[in-house]
Amino acid sequence: MANRSLTAVNKTLSLALAQSRPKLRFAGRSFLAFVLEPWAPVDDWLSELDEVARQSFAFFANRPVVLDLSRLQPGKAEAEALIAALKARAIRVIAVEGVDADLLGPALAPLASGMASAKIIEFPGAEARTKTESPATPPSAPPAPASLVIDKPVRSGQSIFFPDGDITVVGSVSSGAEVIAGGSIHVYGALRGRAVAGATGDGNARILCRRYHAELVAIDGNYMAAGESPEGLVGRPVHIRLKGESLITQVLE
Repeated sequence: MANRSLTAVNKTLSLALAQSRPKLRFAGRSFLAFVLEPWAPVDDWLSELDEVARQSFAFFANRPVVLDLSRLQPGKAEAEALIAALKARAIRVIAVEGVDADLLGPALAPLASGMASAKIIEFPGAEARTKTESPATPPSAPPAPASLVIDKPVRSGQSIFFPDGDITVVGSVSSGAEVIAGGSIHVYGALRGRAVAGATGDGNARILCRRYHAELVAIDGNYMAAGESPEGLVGRPVHIRLKGESLITQVLE
């Protein structure tokens, strides 16, 4: 009798645990990855990459990187040597594009240059449910905001990413922090960290700050490290825009 009661209790507990488990869910999420496009000679390109890393400490730290080899067109040995050189610099390559699919091993599959819509995979029993359940019409989503306002300083180690428009920081961006926007960046205080505007391909984006001390600024993939900044910018209100492939700086009086 005791054994039967214990079995019944175990079954009840197992049923309760199964009912309390959350359902299996999948969600999409966007992540920012830098795209590196090496050119020949590779040693010179690596030297320039090292210079950027020296001037902007930890710029690539914990940042996923896609390696675009379409300009370089390397052989298998050269591609593997390049990836090993980046790994030695703590640059985390998550995928490669611009090469034949059989050039690299399965541990780092090349990334296709164009991706079709994701295939929908039905779970077992989904077909039966769709016959009995009519899907509800999802409510229309509100329009995405065109700007993001940060009403406090961006501290060292923080990373703000807003791909849908401009970022305004009502305060300062500390050294070791970064602000990345699909549009323009406005900093009402000191810009001491990194500011990357036009990150999704907007060449008309601007960077404006009240006091310029930036480790690195970039617009639409064109960057300027601290050591490359023109004289007379430090501590001044600065406006930065892109002209061709060059960053143009202007002190605002």
